[in-house]
Amino acid sequence: MITAAAHYKDRFGHKMYKAAISLDVTCPNRDGTKGTGGCAFCSAEGSGEFASSCKLPVSVQIDEAIRRLARKVPADTGYIAYFQSFTSTYCDADYLRTKLNEAASHPKVEAISVATRPDCIPPEVLDVLSDTAKKIPLYTELGLQTCDDKVAADFGRGYETRVYDEAVKALKERGINVITHVIFGLPGEDKDMMLRSVKYAVDAGTDGLKFTCLYINRGTRYEQLYNEGKIAVLEQQEYFDIVSEALRLVPENVVIHRLTGDGAKKVLIAPMWTADKRRVVNYINRRFKDLL
Repeated sequence: MITAAAHYKDRFGHKMYKAAISLDVTCPNRDGTKGTGGCAFCSAEGSGEFASSCKLPVSVQIDEAIRRLARKVPADTGYIAYFQSFTSTYCDADYLRTKLNEAASHPKVEAISVATRPDCIPPEVLDVLSDTAKKIPLYTELGLQTCDDKVAADFGRGYETRVYDEAVKALKERGINVITHVIFGLPGEDKDMMLRSVKYAVDAGTDGLKFTCLYINRGTRYEQLYNEGKIAVLEQQEYFDIVSEALRLVPENVVIHRLTGDGAKKVLIAPMWTADKRRVVNYINRRFKDLL
């Protein structure tokens, strides 16, 4: 298994940390284009709880993120400008180009990562990403979550899985690194279906993978279903049993950027084991010590 830490050390020569950034964007399944309210699991801040206000200049957001990280990272750390919240490419191409250029010109930024949806990469945006990748290492993170179209429709993803295939192909033709997000524990999926999504992403040509368990966050559509006992979440060992099987499907050239995430405590309802980051990290280090 190639970990993100090993990948970054090999590519940049030292550890890399992400400086979270928010843009003044939304998502097509929030603004009525494909739906409203976002995906059933997505928080009101579009997973941007760790970023600064989108009203601030990108350079200021990066500075603030670096200050927040300063106490816990080594002095020789490099930074990735991480456009994290909502759908970072769901905007005018010129606006995106300006923001990416601002991040690329920051003296402490050595790479950029753009979180987006496969259905939000039109040709003009693809050109912007391609141009950016010629200036600075660029990672594009795609929210697949599952390859099952019925499960995806149930949580309101808003696009068919074939669109993911097309996006991966288009990005890789431009030499852009692709990282795919997969969620374990979505309602309607059993273990085999979860593992199928991992294999699907690998076969599509993803360069990296991010795994996470399903979170139940306040203010989401899944909150009510969870409170009514209609959906459940994975326990820690149950989740990592699935991760362990998933890793067997991943070839050596695919980077594992995340084995699990840590949800924002201010909105997290379940599973609460994810809130104890130190305990989870220690568990991962024990369980996967031969792979890390």
